[in-house]
Amino acid sequence: GQGCFYSQMFEVKIEVVIPEKERSKEEMSPNGKASPLIYKVNGTARHYHLEEHPIASNPYHNPKDVVEASVCHVKDLENGQVSSHAVLAPVAVLGVLSKGRVRCPWHGACFNISTGDIEDFPGLDSLPRFQVKIEKEKVYIRASKQALQTQRRTKMMAKCISLSNYNLSSTNVLIIGAGAAGLVCAETLRQEGFSDRIVMCTMDRHLPYDRPKLSKSMDSHPEQIALRPKEFFRTYDIEVLTEMQVAAVDIKNKIAVFKDGFKMEYNKLLIATGNTPKALSCKGKEVENVFNIRTPEDANRVVKLATSKNVVIVGASFLGMEVAAYLAERAHSVSLVELEEVPFKKFFGERVGRAVMKMFENHRVKFYMQTEVSELREQENKLKEVVLKSGKVLRADVCVVGIGAVPATGFLKQSGINIDSKGFIVVNKMMQTNIPGVFAAGDTVMFPLALRNNKKVNVPHWQMAHMHGRIAALNMLAHGTEISTIPYLWTAMFGKSIRYAGHGEGFDDVVIQGDLDELKFVAFYTKSDEVVAVASMNYDPIVSKVAEVLAAGRTIRKRDVE
Repeated sequence: GQGCFYSQMFEVKIEVVIPEKERSKEEMSPNGKASPLIYKVNGTARHYHLEEHPIASNPYHNPKDVVEASVCHVKDLENGQVSSHAVLAPVAVLGVLSKGRVRCPWHGACFNISTGDIEDFPGLDSLPRFQVKIEKEKVYIRASKQALQTQRRTKMMAKCISLSNYNLSSTNVLIIGAGAAGLVCAETLRQEGFSDRIVMCTMDRHLPYDRPKLSKSMDSHPEQIALRPKEFFRTYDIEVLTEMQVAAVDIKNKIAVFKDGFKMEYNKLLIATGNTPKALSCKGKEVENVFNIRTPEDANRVVKLATSKNVVIVGASFLGMEVAAYLAERAHSVSLVELEEVPFKKFFGERVGRAVMKMFENHRVKFYMQTEVSELREQENKLKEVVLKSGKVLRADVCVVGIGAVPATGFLKQSGINIDSKGFIVVNKMMQTNIPGVFAAGDTVMFPLALRNNKKVNVPHWQMAHMHGRIAALNMLAHGTEISTIPYLWTAMFGKSIRYAGHGEGFDDVVIQGDLDELKFVAFYTKSDEVVAVASMNYDPIVSKVAEVLAAGRTIRKRDVE
């Protein structure tokens, strides 16, 4: 979706798609279950360099912009079937193909193989599709150079037609929060032809950006990680009010009240405020140079302060571990303090956690486990030492806190919107709250997860926030669409990725294949004999394959993976 996929320019990787009619005959595997369809060129993944090739009849506007290439012989296609238009821009041969869509092997985004439209996230754009023809037994692809270069396609979107005469303090759709959930909601409304006013508001000073990147590449500037350029919001009339915090919502009168007293009426409301990081509660917590990583400014400042200095990270969370990995090469020392005995124990289990811990120790990260911070000491109001409950004193020039987060829903306390005891907003499969016209999405919600028998769960991850935003938008337009997505996430540390799909909460066993010491493995998380999640390192595309099987509603038993 966002440039992770796909080969270099002018190297086209081809998946050829069988038209529906012929396909139904092929779709059954010997055991009668639908099997993933994947067409290889004689069993191998080959790619071809385009030869420029003048074309006579030309459906494209600008003949100079078009290239055509013979990419293979008809005989090279195992099934010998070709559809006349349904070839996508370099859909990597590595992708996992099933039931009319292809899933990215790295981040799990899914694209329709006939249209190229994005169907599961992350990423905002769809893929271009190219024309196919057969001449003298050769398969030709015709593509515009521009599509080959950008390798992405923004869906058609509406604009707002009522902007000239609107009242400043009233909008049709108000979106509180400008992360992935809020942005995808606004974009989906426009893609679906919605042409009334959309206002997003955020406490941040930036337009929507990729917050998970802050801990993975801490030097990023806001414009490098912007989800859309400034012009995009102008073109599609998506208004963004930055540094604006909502203090209360009056659901009876459909009014949002801002901290500065400004009031805005709405017709439909999306609450996508995300989480607020937890702070340390120990002595000296107000000392300078102690950070939660929330903004590009935070991340940049930490890198500056940490370079060739001593860093202490509190919490072996995704954020804490990613920051430790990023700073390991840059800082003089990196120490990580964690209450559990192994990082990621609750999430990846003890064995995978230990393997990851070893990788960090090989990169000079020092762990202080099963303890917590009792005091932060200062010299001239700047952090100097971190004192642990175990009595150990660590030298520290900068401290990063990654001990979890709580939903940013305090402003809804008196609103009448249903919030659980932990502060999460409770929604149904259409992302609707208990109040008509009020939807919620992203890290801040509890929603029914089809994969786990509709148990209400919180999935605070990037892909899921995108999907929530899309589902909320469709249901603002009364489509009646229910969420059925398989959670998918990844983390990157020392140039290595762990991918993960499913929802492993409460797993009671882990089946591991491969070699943990070599960090080349796949781990299946089971709960009472059923696989509920999978994680892997250096084992692609297994996680995307499992995600596709689970997405098809099929059960994987423990004995299947043993």
